[in-house]
Amino acid sequence: MEWMTIGAFAKACRLSPKALRLYDELELLRPARVDPDTGYRYYAVEQLERARLVAWLRRLGMPLALIREVCGLPAGLAAREIRAYWARIEAETVVRRDLAAFLVDHLSGESRRETTKMLELRYAARSDRGLVRPSNQDTAYAGRRLLAVADGWGPAGALASAAAVEALKSLEDEELSAGNVLNLLEDAVRSASEAVREAAEGGAEVGTTLTALLWTGSRLALVHIGDSRAYLLRDGELFRITHDHSVVQSLIDEGRLTPEEAESHPQRMLLAKALSGDRAATPDLKLHEARDGDRYLVCSDGLSREVSDERIRELLDVVEPGDAVRVLVEEANSAGGADNVSAVVADVVLPTGPPVPVG
Repeated sequence: MEWMTIGAFAKACRLSPKALRLYDELELLRPARVDPDTGYRYYAVEQLERARLVAWLRRLGMPLALIREVCGLPAGLAAREIRAYWARIEAETVVRRDLAAFLVDHLSGESRRETTKMLELRYAARSDRGLVRPSNQDTAYAGRRLLAVADGWGPAGALASAAAVEALKSLEDEELSAGNVLNLLEDAVRSASEAVREAAEGGAEVGTTLTALLWTGSRLALVHIGDSRAYLLRDGELFRITHDHSVVQSLIDEGRLTPEEAESHPQRMLLAKALSGDRAATPDLKLHEARDGDRYLVCSDGLSREVSDERIRELLDVVEPGDAVRVLVEEANSAGGADNVSAVVADVVLPTGPPVPVG
């Protein structure tokens, strides 16, 4: 067997001798031989492939503990784990990018200069039991500043969803700005979590999703946890602005499942995150710049499971928000109505007087 000194091996695999000593201690990359008298480390040529993989994974920023797991897997499974890791990094990067953009705008004053013309909302909300469920555990709300949908489950699911939305409704009376709205939302979600825990009487499994948009006058702050959704219709195109916190969506993100397979997956109803009585979870918080003419939809999965995104886009193309929520709920029920269905639609418009609900 051909031996390589630690210096020669380090040069060949582009890892420093210091890193190789650390990887030896962590049992990530052990030398093939250690001289019992001198303590010198020697490596086999055959170890170069593993060493180079370690070096590449470190360049990705992968933690050493995960690298050790990946290096112990067959090539196909290792590739899957790397894909899953990078999907998580990309999702985290998007959140940090949005926050960085907001901070730049906020601190430089650019957003204030660009949004001197205030806008307002025209809105409507509708919630329906559906055709199968014995009761409605959804809560839908549309107000002067708040658009929210919560989808509860368990013996007190209706109480949980109502309590979560009620905790956010107090923000309609707060002095809101782009600089403080995310902090206020975060505090309100903590209150919502406590309210859901109180609804879980006797230790019963109770919880709710929560997806809401809070209006500052020029921006919409989004809070999202679970698999209710928010959409933006802008210039005729529909964009989903939330990411489902569900088991099947996690599998899709990691490349372990296709969207087509997810539709019939046995765990398609399971949530990865939600507001529940037995655990805390961190929601997604984002800021969206609003434009005159934008239309927003917040809905429970009773709509999104029954009606495709393309069909939702078509049905949103009506004049009034009240008509939009009506036809969306009717479409979900026509498709089977297997779940409670809720929809909130709001248009961003130039001020024409006091904001009035239209449905």
